[in-house]
Amino acid sequence: MFSDKDKVVKPGRLIIRTHAVRRMFERRIKAEDVRHVLLTGEVIEDYPNDFPYPSSLVLGWIGPTAIHVVAAYNVVDSETVVITVYSPQPDKWSEDFRRRV
Repeated sequence: MFSDKDKVVKPGRLIIRTHAVRRMFERRIKAEDVRHVLLTGEVIEDYPNDFPYPSSLVLGWIGPTAIHVVAAYNVVDSETVVITVYSPQPDKWSEDFRRRV
């Protein structure tokens, strides 16, 4: 779980799980876009009970396109783990893509 939006990507490695890589390929989202979202985005939900690490949903923008990244921080190995990546559907999210409807 990330305590503030400026520290989503912490020092250490960025690990993109296989599921996230598949989703990125399907959705034509590049790794540099994911890194940009994690560096500049806003944590909009926290999932403290996720296993094996607490995770967060991060909203970021690539130009006019909203991107959601679910990522966790592994404190022991000092790595940010990307779990999934998607463009939020307008009918399932508020206009600003911060709240589920």
